[in-house]
Amino acid sequence: MKIIKVRDAHVQFKNFLKEKHHSNSTIVAYGKDIEQLVLFLEELSKNNIHEATKENLEAFLAKLSKDGYTPKSISRKINSTRTFYRFLKSNEYVVEDPSLLINHPRYELAPPRILAPTEYRALRDAARNDCRMFAVIELLLQTGIRIGELAGLRLSDMNGDNLRIQAFEKHEERIVPLNKAAKDALDSYIKARPEVKEDRIFVTKSGKPFLIRNIRTAIERYFRLCDIKNAKVNDLRHTFVAHHLKHGVSLVILSKILGHKRLSTTERYLEFVKDRAKENAHLIEL
Repeated sequence: MKIIKVRDAHVQFKNFLKEKHHSNSTIVAYGKDIEQLVLFLEELSKNNIHEATKENLEAFLAKLSKDGYTPKSISRKINSTRTFYRFLKSNEYVVEDPSLLINHPRYELAPPRILAPTEYRALRDAARNDCRMFAVIELLLQTGIRIGELAGLRLSDMNGDNLRIQAFEKHEERIVPLNKAAKDALDSYIKARPEVKEDRIFVTKSGKPFLIRNIRTAIERYFRLCDIKNAKVNDLRHTFVAHHLKHGVSLVILSKILGHKRLSTTERYLEFVKDRAKENAHLIEL
């Protein structure tokens, strides 16, 4: 076994995540989770990472709970810790993995927020005078793509009635069909788009890429403007899935369009869909 300081192990772990081409959001989230663990272990005078025990990890999680972290947040930190320990064990910094002896807290996942037709129509109408945001909302709603995929779209990804979604955060490249509403909104924006060298489809007035955080902030502003309660950007994707399932669109077709790695991920929406129509292969326009 190799001896390594707790803080040095944290630094090497973050470098490992970068080398494995994890997304920036994953690196930041895992990095912060493990930094909390590192600080806690240092308070216990655990200088080397192999000195940490199952009891130390349990005490860390108990402190998080006392500090107000939800069971869901604590469960995520356990996942981060287990990823950290897999790294430690593969590099022979520990012999045993105490994180595997830790149980996840029990909690229920909240059902997906599915916008009613009156809500997503109000959202669309509110953004109608802003061709960029109108196109953003329409694409998310009509194609079900992820916000990160939308932010990464390039002019070269447009191909008639189809949109190429490049590989993103370990999701494989795929082709997504554009219905008339999505295509018209995108075409209108492209005509008004600033003439800049940047190849990203969605840009700011100064020609810089329209960043994920700024897209999310803008959409959330429209949610508030329309008085749509408890809605987040990813709920546009949930809405796409649910309404297509309700109209009987094939699970296999939807799964491919959404970029789900497993069909079961798409199937889980079925419990939130009532009166599903007979299965078919025809996509709808929301």
